[in-house]
This record gives sequence, structure tokens and C-alpha cells, in this order.
Amino acid sequence: MFGFRQIHRQIFKELAVSFLLCLGALLGLILIGRMLQLKELFLSQNLGLVEIVELFVYLTPFFLLLLLPISCMLAVFLTFLRMSTDNELLALKAGGVSLNQLLAAPLLFCALVTLGNVGVSFWGVSWGMDNFKATVLEHASSRTKLVLQPGVFNKEFPGLTLFAQQVEPGGANLGNVFVRDETKPSVPATIVAPRGKVATDTEQGQIIFLLNDGHIYRQSDGKLDVLGFDSYAVRLDLTRLMGGFRLGSDRPKEMSLNKLRELENDPATAELWDGVFLKKLKVEIQKRYALPAACMVLGMFALPFAFSFQGLKQHLGLVLALGCFLVYYTMLSIGFSLGETDTLDPRIGLWIPNALFAFMAVAGINMAGKERFPHIFERLSHIRFRRKAASTC
Repeated sequence: MFGFRQIHRQIFKELAVSFLLCLGALLGLILIGRMLQLKELFLSQNLGLVEIVELFVYLTPFFLLLLLPISCMLAVFLTFLRMSTDNELLALKAGGVSLNQLLAAPLLFCALVTLGNVGVSFWGVSWGMDNFKATVLEHASSRTKLVLQPGVFNKEFPGLTLFAQQVEPGGANLGNVFVRDETKPSVPATIVAPRGKVATDTEQGQIIFLLNDGHIYRQSDGKLDVLGFDSYAVRLDLTRLMGGFRLGSDRPKEMSLNKLRELENDPATAELWDGVFLKKLKVEIQKRYALPAACMVLGMFALPFAFSFQGLKQHLGLVLALGCFLVYYTMLSIGFSLGETDTLDPRIGLWIPNALFAFMAVAGINMAGKERFPHIFERLSHIRFRRKAASTC
């Protein structure tokens, strides 16, 4: 019993280390890509390192939903591929330890990763995105009020030139305001108003310059149009700085599972976007269940899969495992598309990949336990050797 505990402890330790390395590498690559997409936000808002790290912490759950299954699969595959290649499994088998007796550690590991992804799926994604949007708007609002200096032309924001002769602390009130709005290049406008203030629209993710009792000047086709107004809002949509992230109303993939369920059961949801929104909701709900389950399914699939490629170098095994995940994700993406177009019920389309890989996992573990699983890499090496010998003769 003590010997088995030691074996399971060592396997679990190696699984955890491989998992953290894979997850850290994949997450790092994605966050670097997002950093390039969000560079305009960082530069325009002059964010420091602490603020950037804070934003990326809030973004992390959004990516973990998909990264946890692939990292779990890679950890199990690489761990047992190494044990198989180094003949550790052969030594254990010679000592009377069967494959079924080694399943406890990977099963526990996959179960823990699955539980972690359940938390990310049900609550983590919405928590992260809510805090991300709120933090960006807070920084943008603070920065806007900070850069507005009396008597200074400000061009911090793309497409807008701002000037105010008087500025109260915090942007509560502006006096003698001039705005050059080129956010719509086809109809640039010059706005002049004696009074104004800065506000934030958290629902739409916008910074708003509210102007009163002014005039709008537009020139087109050699004509100058002048329009007076009592109240006018110049809106700065921060979405353009977000590299694809919208700061307005939540999309289904940014909501918590409870919120998704509430909207699904709301009769008014069926009328939004001519029913398209409801279809997206249903797909997203099944996705929130399917991806956590994928941690267990793909992890168990990787176990016999590693045995079949005994002797394969780990960097080649990594590429092979990523290829298998690509097959899984392609099937999942097809399920997304078919579900959103109402061609196939998402309860079927999004669970077919899990069902197929689960079947292969059970069959593979059963064959490996009976030592009937094909060692593909060894057979390929043997065929190559025979061909080389035949060509020599």
C-alpha cells in the first residue's frame, strides 16, 4: 500500500508540473498576443505595469476556459509518454503493477482540473470580464479628467481634439469648450459650446463629453452647415482601443451561467435579434458544461494515446497531442456553428466531440490494460528499418 502511494504521489507531482508548464506557456503566448492588440489602450491611457498586470489577471479566466482542457491533455500525454519511453511503465509492469492500478493519479488529477474549470466556466469568466471592463472605464475616466487642462488642446483620444478654457477639478464642469470630432471621417464636425462636463456610460463602455447651448459646424460640398443645440453628447467609444473586446452590454460568452439561464428562460429574449441571441445563449450554455467535461475526457484519452507512441521524442509528442486537440476543437467549432444556425441542437453538436473522445479513451484504456494496444511509433520504426535493409541489399 505504501509503495502504491509513493507511485501515485510521484505521478501526480509530475502531472502537476507538466500541467503548470503547459498552462503557463499557452497563457503567456495568448496574453502577449492580446498585449499587442491592446497596445493602443495602454499607450493612450499611459497605464503602468501594475495596471497592465491587473487587467491581464481579469482577462485570464476568459482564456482558461479553453486552455485548461488542452493543458490537462498535454500534461497526461507528456507524463505517460516519458514514463513509457524511459521504460518506467515496463519496470512497474514487471513489478506486478498493472495499468488499471496506475489510473488513480491521472483520474484524480483530471477531476481536480475539471472542478477548477467548472468554477471558471460558471463564475470566473463573468467575474473577470466585469472587473476588466470596470477597470478600463475607471482608468479611461480618470485619465480623461487628468489630461484636460485649461487652455490646452488635447489629442489623447483618436479622432478627437479637445479644448476647454476653464476646467474644474475632476472635469465636473468645463467652460468655453471646443471639440473637433473626426471619429467619422466622412462627416467631420467642429463643436463649440459655452458649457460642458465629462461623464462615463458604463452600459455602453463610453466616455461622454456633454455639451450645452452650443453649435455644430459641418462643411461638405463647399457648404457650411451650422446647427444649434441645447444639449449634445460627444461619445468616445473605447471599444476601438480594445482589440476586439467590447465594453458595452455583455455578450453571452462574457456572462455567468446563472445569467445565461435567466435570459434563456425570459420570454423577451426570443425576440432579440430575431431569435439569434437566444440561439447564441443555448450554444454558450452547453459550451459552459462541455469544456469542463473535456478536461476529464481529453485527459483520459491522452493516457492510452501516450502508450501507442512509446519511444517518440517529447517535442514531437507535443505536436502530435496538439494535433489531436485541434481535431477536437474543430469538431467543437462545427457544433458551435450548427447550433447558432439552428441546424443541430447544441445539446447534441457540442457533446459529440466529448462522446467520441470518451469512447476512444475507454476503448484505449481497455486495450492498453490487456496489452493489446498498438505501439504505432515502434511499428513505424520497424517498417523504416526493413525498408532501409531492403534498399541496402
